[in-house]
Amino acid sequence: MNLFGKKSYYSLDGNERSKKNDRRRAKSEPSIPDGMWIKCNTCKAIIYKKEVTEYKLCPNCHAHFRMSPAERIGITLDEDSFQEFDANMVAKNPMDYPDYEEVIRKAQKKSGIKEGVVTGRGKIRGFDTVIAIMDSHYMMGSMGSVVGEKVTRAVEYATEHRLPIIIFTTSGGARMQEGIISLMQMAKVSEALGRHDEAGLLYVTVLTDPTTGGVSASFAMLGDIILSEPKALIGFAGQRVIKGTIHQDLPEGFQRAEFQLEHGFVDRIVHREKLRDELGRILRLHCPQGREEA
Repeated sequence: MNLFGKKSYYSLDGNERSKKNDRRRAKSEPSIPDGMWIKCNTCKAIIYKKEVTEYKLCPNCHAHFRMSPAERIGITLDEDSFQEFDANMVAKNPMDYPDYEEVIRKAQKKSGIKEGVVTGRGKIRGFDTVIAIMDSHYMMGSMGSVVGEKVTRAVEYATEHRLPIIIFTTSGGARMQEGIISLMQMAKVSEALGRHDEAGLLYVTVLTDPTTGGVSASFAMLGDIILSEPKALIGFAGQRVIKGTIHQDLPEGFQRAEFQLEHGFVDRIVHREKLRDELGRILRLHCPQGREEA
């Protein structure tokens, strides 16, 4: 050991390493900026972010990554046709839940939107429709009072203007911070959809990953036509809760879209790249404008 020379450092195994060598080694190692790579939760591959197209698909296994409402609008609606409803509606704290305002602020910053659903009117392949898109980036798409109110207003607008409505669902369930007021939204949205149905108008749901809890127990499953993205998680309670309740082994993949299709809960599974065309065909078949053209 040199007591008078250059200052040195020792690891636990006795190997001498100087601070200068550490700095030199750090400079020689490649620097990888944050956000350039993502991991696919399905195939576990590490993916260069620029390889992911606007459809947000894994280039290896074609798994469907979660999308924001803005991204969904971009690949679904005709260009520049979207007109948003109730953009500035925000949640209060009806149950005086501790720090709920801060939770809301963080969710807004993370997602870039004011609440967990974006609603509005637009065109798909030239056909007018009302659309609602839930966002899993905002408190896991939880359904609170504002989510229920915005979806209800969108349905009522569609009924008043005799338009179809398409709802893209994604949710972890009712928002616990709003208690019973959150649960009330299940009935409120369902009642509005009942009046829309009585008017003889079309309602299409597109189930995306995940669609669970109170949303799956209400308006997600009320569509005249129920579509789903591949491998989307669809169910009410989680697998561990169900297994702990019934004390039985569960079928493999029983909450995935493919299982739901096989058992009649879903009408069709549609790959994201084909979804716009599929919705355009449905609107053409079921809307007066489309029937006149046909």
